[in-house]
This record gives sequence, structure tokens and C-alpha cells, in this order.
Amino acid sequence: MEIHRIDRYRVRLPLKSPFETSYGRLTEKAFDILLVTDELGNQGIGELVPFEQPDYIEETIDTARIIIEKHLIPLLINADIQHPKEVSVLFEEVKGNQMAKSSLETAIWDLYAKRSNKSLKTYLNDTRTQIPVGVSIGIQTDLTKLTDQITKYIDLGYKRIKLKIRPGYDLKPIEAIRQKFPDILLMVDANSAYTIKDIPHLKQLDTYNLAMIEQPFAANDFLDHAQLQKEIKTDICLDENIRSLKDCELAYSLGSCRSINLKIPRVGGITEAMKIADFCKEKELLVWLGGMFESGIGRALNLQFASQKIFTFPGDISASERYYYEDILTEPIEMKQGEIRVPDGVGIGVCLSRDSLLKHGVYDTLFTN
Repeated sequence: MEIHRIDRYRVRLPLKSPFETSYGRLTEKAFDILLVTDELGNQGIGELVPFEQPDYIEETIDTARIIIEKHLIPLLINADIQHPKEVSVLFEEVKGNQMAKSSLETAIWDLYAKRSNKSLKTYLNDTRTQIPVGVSIGIQTDLTKLTDQITKYIDLGYKRIKLKIRPGYDLKPIEAIRQKFPDILLMVDANSAYTIKDIPHLKQLDTYNLAMIEQPFAANDFLDHAQLQKEIKTDICLDENIRSLKDCELAYSLGSCRSINLKIPRVGGITEAMKIADFCKEKELLVWLGGMFESGIGRALNLQFASQKIFTFPGDISASERYYYEDILTEPIEMKQGEIRVPDGVGIGVCLSRDSLLKHGVYDTLFTN
């Protein structure tokens, strides 16, 4: 396959309500939609998802745009690609910048499937047609509003609740939730808000029957997480740490966690994500799929990948209407009875709404042959 054209929509979608974590407060999400066209006129679609501030990881949407335009596209347009797995090898000379790489790598996977008139899940292992999903809830200091919000999500059918926490906002909201919902599948996500000095405090979370504690310590730490996992009964889950298969191998070797939050963009795309899923299956590490406030494009990609039966724990995928008033798809992704149907069209299985893209975004061409 030869790449003849790469176009982009720079999009901003306002959130229905602000989402607060230990990092800060998000009121809208910026992302890019990349359109990669081959010599036959087929078009693959990828999404660039980094946040605007370097608070989740060091990569931002602005830095990713520079890497894409100046370093990744020149590598891509001069290559004759036979299979999408070659893209990650092609990009190896560019260090880091996994989300920039993923936006193009996933577009090539979509393009590859479309060239063969197949669904992306055709290339994955042991897939399902519907998957159970969970929902993530930001920091909400009014505990009555918090439990009311959870009631709404449970009534909608979400199978798992994730609560963002930080020092000073952890034991009380968790206790309030457990008093009202003693049996729901509940986990918490600290987004690196704690340090090893907080181990005695974090050990108190063992009393609340949590599915896991996600990323309590720094995004570059494995040793302190290993120490915490030795002292706490609740499973530790790593998120920001995991950028590659090597990171999973290190975490497993040190005993840093018992669970992995796998985010396709954070590991550079589908090829590396496949390796990580295989490793977790081999080592019996619980692996589940996380989200980055994606639009319908990234959400459809996540659904395709999470359709694999190894993903037994409900991930952070959610319906389009969970975060946004309007998606950029012709048909929004909807949830019914706690499950979302995996799109079954060619490629990632969804179609862009050009009207919505032009309403919320700005179009430009990055490369044309």
C-alpha cells in the first residue's frame, strides 16, 4: 500500500459537565482526526488524543502535531507498507511520542482492513459482538450529588464504577458509595496523586472491597508500587506507567501491580497493544481497556479491540452521550443494558459526520502526492 494523501480535522468538543481529577479540571476536549488515503482511494481514520497540558503524561496535542508533521509523515509517505505491523518498526527511530505514532498507526490498520473489505476485529483474537462497559466519575465534593450520579449510571446499566480520588478526597466518598451501594463493582483511580509516605493511609482502602486502585504513585515509578502491592490486599493497577510491552514485563517482574489499564494511544497503537494483551494473558495479569475522552472514532477503535474475550473487566469506553452533546459520527455509539455493540462495518466500523466535523473543527491537508 502507498500513502497518497493525509488530511486532518482539528476538533474541539465541549463536555456536558466538567470532569475533575487530581490533575485538574477538563471542560472540553481537543483532538485531531487524521485521514490517510491510499493509492486506490481507500481512507483510514485515526484519532490523536493527547491532552493540551502535559499533566497526564509528557506528550501534548501540540507536541504530537509537531512530531507527526515533521517526523512521522516523512517516514510513512516514503514506505511501501505491506502490513500495519510494519508501521511501528518504521517509527522506531522516533523515540517516545506514542500517542502521535498511534494516531497514524491505527489509521493504517483501519485502512488495511478497508482495503480487504473486512472489519478490524477480523485481525484480532476470539472476539465478541457486544461488550460490557464501565463509567468513570470525576471528583465530586458534594457526596449526595455523587451517589445520585452513581444511581443514574447504575440505572443506565453500567457494569462498573470508577471514582477519581486524591489526598483529602478518598475515604469519605468511598465510604458514602459503599454505604449506598455495597455490592457494585467499584474501583478508584488516583492519577499519581500519592507518594510512598501515604502507604499507611492507602492500606485503609482494603476495607472497602475495591476491584483495584489505579495508579496511586508517579507515572515513572515501579518500585514504590511494588512496595505498596506487598502491603495491601487490594489489587494495584498501572496506567500511566505502561507505554510498551517492556513496561509490562518490568511491572510483572517487580510485582508492581496485578492489573494493567491498556490504552492503545499510550502504547503507540494496535501492534504493541496486541503484544501487551498476549503477555497479560500468558502471565494471568488482569488487563482491561482504558479511555482518553475519545470521540466516536477512538471509541469505535477501542470497541473493536476490547471485543477480544481476554477483556473480561468492563473498560472505560462508555456511550457517546456520556461526555458529549454531539459526536462526530453519523450514528453515535449507544449503550443498551450495560453493553455496547461492536461496530461491524469495514475497518473500525463507523462513518464520520462531515457536517459535525466542520461545525466543531478546522480542516487542513498535511500531505498530498
